[in-house]
Amino acid sequence: MKKRIAVLGASGYTGREVLRLVSRHPQMEVAAAMSARVGAEPEPPELPFDGPIEALDHDRLADCDGVFLCTPHGAAAMHARAALERGCKVVDLSADFRLRDPAVHASTYGEDHGPDLRDRAVYGLPEFHRAEVAAADLIANPGCYPTSVSLPLRPLIERGLIDLGADVVADCKSGASGAGKTPQPRTVFGSVHENFLAYGVGTHRHQPEIWQTLGTDRVLFVPHLLPVFRGILATIWARPASGVDAASIRTALVETYADEPFVRVYERGMPELNRVQMTNFCDIGVADVHGRVVLVSVIDNLVKGAAGQALQNMNLVLGLPETEGLLS
Repeated sequence: MKKRIAVLGASGYTGREVLRLVSRHPQMEVAAAMSARVGAEPEPPELPFDGPIEALDHDRLADCDGVFLCTPHGAAAMHARAALERGCKVVDLSADFRLRDPAVHASTYGEDHGPDLRDRAVYGLPEFHRAEVAAADLIANPGCYPTSVSLPLRPLIERGLIDLGADVVADCKSGASGAGKTPQPRTVFGSVHENFLAYGVGTHRHQPEIWQTLGTDRVLFVPHLLPVFRGILATIWARPASGVDAASIRTALVETYADEPFVRVYERGMPELNRVQMTNFCDIGVADVHGRVVLVSVIDNLVKGAAGQALQNMNLVLGLPETEGLLS
């Protein structure tokens, strides 16, 4: 019997992406696709799901195995409680449970709507928290930028291969879908087309999550907006620890991810966006530039940076093969 899945916030970019992935999953079916807003009217179907986006009804979750929360920040806690009370496994794609420190969450996102659930949530970066995810019932799905930065950097920091006495720079570029479906002056076609810009410099909400995930505040993160719809390319440069070169860093990454289904480390050359778009892969390249190491990682922000990673996590918490529905 297939696992029954509900998607709350089904009409947004990440909600639509979850519907796309679950619709082709051999062991899941969409039992309910609903708005995340109380009192919202039903909406037309979002392809490839052929049913309507229904009005919110938490009682519909009672016969579901898993729930994806594709909601705005601040809204997930209410829905998570309702789903957990009804025995569902929950993967939250918002930022409501990502930051462990309540004070950091409050300064980053404002009021904390789920302090009672914060310690219950597991940070869902499967490559590093697979066992904890599989044993949990509430998963905080990582942000897209933190995923693109943490996968190449975290193994190197944990092994002491990066000199944290010097700043590490993460120069990251994202497609416009990273800002969500609600129109904003900076993300409408007329602003994005034939344009390129830095934004949120020193103030972006993913900076604290990057520091938390890497265990250091030595990473300077600068986001940019690309004139494309989907994808993130992160260029990271750092000073290697004494006696460490690019070859040994590449070897460490190859060893770390040798058995990981969704991380590919290049032996030569650099990854490009079009190699990962519409996939759940993170591709990583390494180069030595005048004594500095340069790492380039690429992901699809809507897949490995959101819905695909969420499906990885849902597979784990429901006891299904982790790659199910994610490898064509």
